[in-house]
Amino acid sequence: MLSHFKKKQFFSFKIIPRIIILFLSLLYLNAQAQTAADHPRILTKPTYKTKFQESLDKTSWKKEYIETLKKSVEEYLILTKKNPDWLVSRLQMNWKTKHTKVFLNAGDFSHSEGKAPVPTVRYAGSRDWASDYDSPQLEEVLPFSDDPRGVYLTNRNSGKKEWASPAKTGSIIEGINNRIMTIVQNAALLYWLTGEEKYAKLAEPVFTTYIQGMYYREAPIDLKNTGQNEISGLATFEVIHEKIVVPLTLTYDFMYEYLHKKDQSKTIAVFQKWGDQIIKFGVPDNNWNLFQANFLTYIAIVLEDNDQYQNGKGQQYFLDHIFETSTERQIAIKESVLVYDQTTGIWPESPSYSVHVTTTLLNILTLLDNLTDKNELNNYPIIEKANLAAFQYLFPSGYTAGFGDSGHKLLPSENFELLIANYRKYNSREKEELISSILQESITKNQYKRKAHGLFELFFYVDELNPLFNGGTAILADSKLITSTFYAPNVSMFNQRIGNGDDATMVSTVGSFGNHSHVNGISIELYANKYVLGPDMGRGPSYWHKDHRQWYNQFPAHNTVTVNGASTYGAMRGFLPYTLDNHFPKSGETDPKFKKITYSKVSFVEPKTNANQQRLTAIIQPEMGKPYILDIFRSEVPDAAPQKHEYFYHNLGQKLQIFSKQSEIKLSPTEELNSKNGALPAYDYLKEKQSTTLSVDFEGLFTLSSKNQANNLMKLWVKGYENQTVFSVMSPTSNALSSGTAPKEVLEKPVPTMVVRRNSAAWKDPFVVVFNPYLDDKANSIAKVEYPKDFSTTGSQSIQVTFNDQKYQDHIVANESENHITNQKQFYQKGLLSVVRKDTITQKPLFIFVSGMYQFKQENWGMLSLDKAATMSAEATDFGYFIQTDTPVTVQFPKNITNKTPYIEIYKNNELIDRRKGMINRSNDQQVEFRIPYASDDVRIIL
Repeated sequence: MLSHFKKKQFFSFKIIPRIIILFLSLLYLNAQAQTAADHPRILTKPTYKTKFQESLDKTSWKKEYIETLKKSVEEYLILTKKNPDWLVSRLQMNWKTKHTKVFLNAGDFSHSEGKAPVPTVRYAGSRDWASDYDSPQLEEVLPFSDDPRGVYLTNRNSGKKEWASPAKTGSIIEGINNRIMTIVQNAALLYWLTGEEKYAKLAEPVFTTYIQGMYYREAPIDLKNTGQNEISGLATFEVIHEKIVVPLTLTYDFMYEYLHKKDQSKTIAVFQKWGDQIIKFGVPDNNWNLFQANFLTYIAIVLEDNDQYQNGKGQQYFLDHIFETSTERQIAIKESVLVYDQTTGIWPESPSYSVHVTTTLLNILTLLDNLTDKNELNNYPIIEKANLAAFQYLFPSGYTAGFGDSGHKLLPSENFELLIANYRKYNSREKEELISSILQESITKNQYKRKAHGLFELFFYVDELNPLFNGGTAILADSKLITSTFYAPNVSMFNQRIGNGDDATMVSTVGSFGNHSHVNGISIELYANKYVLGPDMGRGPSYWHKDHRQWYNQFPAHNTVTVNGASTYGAMRGFLPYTLDNHFPKSGETDPKFKKITYSKVSFVEPKTNANQQRLTAIIQPEMGKPYILDIFRSEVPDAAPQKHEYFYHNLGQKLQIFSKQSEIKLSPTEELNSKNGALPAYDYLKEKQSTTLSVDFEGLFTLSSKNQANNLMKLWVKGYENQTVFSVMSPTSNALSSGTAPKEVLEKPVPTMVVRRNSAAWKDPFVVVFNPYLDDKANSIAKVEYPKDFSTTGSQSIQVTFNDQKYQDHIVANESENHITNQKQFYQKGLLSVVRKDTITQKPLFIFVSGMYQFKQENWGMLSLDKAATMSAEATDFGYFIQTDTPVTVQFPKNITNKTPYIEIYKNNELIDRRKGMINRSNDQQVEFRIPYASDDVRIIL
């Protein structure tokens, strides 16, 4: 890939006549002229200038952006005409002290010292970006400010200006410099575009002042010798936040010839020093590595060949470290992309970080491709795969799941824009059509508007999408992009979906695996009625803020079960996935034949309490109306007494009511659910606490009211147990929510939460809940949910769902595992899960679904696995029953179901391959049985 960047060779000689020296000097001057003609080259090339100007003339969104830049830069031209130092004086510098050394107290600025011949660049204030101070407008920044009292800022709590210690200012210091240098970058672009020197004269003194100030500034030293030493940049506490590298290199690139009227050796030295700092420090095995590589790419491309510098650190040197050669803290991209799950295309971090990694890689390859014109994307097919795999994160609304340090966000349109640009450049028409269709749908839904937010879009997005591709695929309904189930083991995520449009329902089940994971055990997010009704809480104000550490990152902030009030473990870099024991349909299956059910069963050991936990979650589609969700959560500390288990569920809305037998239960204020007696501090974040003790089945009703909308309701049908306590509390706001996943009435508002407590093990008697979403202007499809208690096998759960039309009833039996048995009159189950939907009049099954099943018998209906535990469905049709099975089975039907001779037909690729009569079961002459000798998704019982 990078063979065209091989290091050039020089001749060596000892004695050269003066005439030869003069000749070589002339060659050098000519080479310098050629070098100047080779810039800019990061975002564009000199030969592209005419084409770019033509693009601006005919492309409204590009022209509009350039006009906006001109207007913005003009304001500073006016200000600097009155006061030449206006812009440069706002730089955050050591103007008076001219300090060269920076000292840190771990993640906070401590002090600086030393003396340089010029003002030096001030270091950032803190690694923790959460601050009580507002970042000022540039006109509010004190010029040439270098005061021992700190930085003069507005305290947002008091509204008054005051001197703030740098350590309390978060990222404000670096942010001010970034804003100023972005103005300089824009002026540099306008100079290149128009040739007007006024832009260069605005940019040059600010650029030079900063560069010289960084030339004399040393890398920071952590006085406490913590891990901070290994991640610090030259300007910021993290090498991944060295954003100012981008406008600095772009300014140098666009103004190369103008700047080289003066010696630029210090500029080169600063870029090399910055590149070395990024290579030497950082984190090599997560998103950091790629974010670092992005900044390195700007440095590499703007530099000349290695042989132009005495230290040999030029373009080839840095490109080699980006793509080919790994060091301790900077892993080469050819190795980094192996971190992706090569099967699923998922990066092992929470969604917000995962999709941003892919964006960053596309940015890097786009920059490199602009330099080489060699279709660099072709070398990394996993990046294309990752872009499409990201659709599996999506709720039906088009927003990503919010687990870990994430939030509900749209996929970055930048990813699709850059793919389209590449496909058009290299004539990949089919790929361009697919991605253009995806992007066009976002535009149609008003989720995206094509415009420039920066120079990158200006140069690399195509002018217009191909109008032939505007009628493309509806992405959220496209089974090739989003499947009924999807399992990503490297982030411990299982997503399941059923339904379309307003009835679309999704459950995302997550563990704690991968980077930026949370302490959440087995947690779910639940989407129904067009919103993420059961959200995650997201992340706190910053990763160092106590609200994040004590609440947002902890068990009670998630829809999960805590044990003894103490469940917790290490956060961020999670190595505690669950085990996916059973699921249906197969992960990533594009078109399952049986579409009425999805489910998963996962297992986990909570390490703090050594509790066994298991969660079975299913979405079941009624014949009419919205799907419902079954949740069975088992939790126990083996051989421990006493023990306490608490089921947490957070739902959007303004209130939670508790009912039993159609009567509302009055709750009483309580002081429970707190950190006393050693419980987690997270419990102290719960407010407006009320409770009652119940020994019967009950319902929780969450009401979400929105202006001009029907009330959005979520009813929870909860199985009752002796002395079970139910709490209604308010949790802190969910930072995962966005306008696409919640109505404005509840954004940034406390979240109603139900907590169900069991003062005993919850394994044989687990938490059993049926989630029933509906709207109050439409009939609820469910009339009642009952939990029959006549099963003789301890631990077996029986759930009976009766629908409002009185025509159908679901009978569900869930055991602990594939090897557990439920045995009662006219019912036998050795296996995990069975769901039977019956016609209430004829008692004929509309479908029988079993999974993790060895044997199932209900009256004269049944199945027997002939191999492993089977997943099988039998769905009534006009010809009899349609069956699919993942293993060889024998199925049994009542003899009296038909007066005809029943047949079995087995098809493969729509062709009949086997047809034979059913046989009387010699163990039960009231049954006809059919042997299916292999896995098949197209078996027909003709009755």
